[in-house]
Amino acid sequence: MDERDLLAERFEANRTHLRAVGYRMLGSLSEADDAVQEAWLRLSGADTSAVENLEGWLTTVIARVCLDMLRSRKSRHEQPFGVHVPDPIVDHQDGSDPEHQALIADAVGLALLVVLDTLTPAERLAFVLHDLFALPFDEIAPIVERSPTAARQLASRARRRVQGRPTIPDADINRQRTVVDAFLAAAREGDFDALLELLDPDVVLRADAGALPPGASREMRGAQAVAEGARTFARLARLAQPALVNGTAGFVVAQHGRPVSVAGFTVTGGKIVEIDILADPERLRQIDLSLLSE
Repeated sequence: MDERDLLAERFEANRTHLRAVGYRMLGSLSEADDAVQEAWLRLSGADTSAVENLEGWLTTVIARVCLDMLRSRKSRHEQPFGVHVPDPIVDHQDGSDPEHQALIADAVGLALLVVLDTLTPAERLAFVLHDLFALPFDEIAPIVERSPTAARQLASRARRRVQGRPTIPDADINRQRTVVDAFLAAAREGDFDALLELLDPDVVLRADAGALPPGASREMRGAQAVAEGARTFARLARLAQPALVNGTAGFVVAQHGRPVSVAGFTVTGGKIVEIDILADPERLRQIDLSLLSE
């Protein structure tokens, strides 16, 4: 095995880790893959003879790549059509793909990714690298071009934003599933009172339909509004297939073998506090839903 082959083998051993960093930083699977590819290009063109910790070196590289991508988004004033829901990770409700487990470890649900989208690029990087990957601030500081103290402050501000939102679901997946199944049953029956009983008073529903007509993507707040909206979902609710969405109870709606929407739920204290629905046809085509048909 020549030196380049050995380097490629070592990179492949770190690919899952790097993709996990990219997903947390960007909330997009395709962009995370682009960042991983850029990390490989930088590795293959660098002199790594003095690098003792290749995983740490690569983590720093992909962090810089993702930071540049986030800053580029901001500088171009990219605005999604209406509400934006990050890419979901979808699995069988009774199991999980090992690579998917790496992507959604540390309770990286859709609700957390939505909050991360509200942070500045530097705040997001500091929080992700320190709180989710335990990188010390003296290693984060050069990436964001700040002092270690300033990097710590970035992570602290981000942490306050995260802790101020109900991003952590109940640990019992069976309890989550019971609540989500009850939600679907109530939606099918148009049972307004049952829906209200399942929803937290301050529940938030986000529906991302991409570039469809205005109004298709929307955000609803409050149990009354979400319950009313759920009753209009009765027909599609009959087609819902249980699934794990970012490790929590959710469902996929498909018609004629094609996904129509993916819904992730955050169930806290036995109540639904957040519902995140991706119904963007273009993005749904890019998401691997093959496990659901196995």
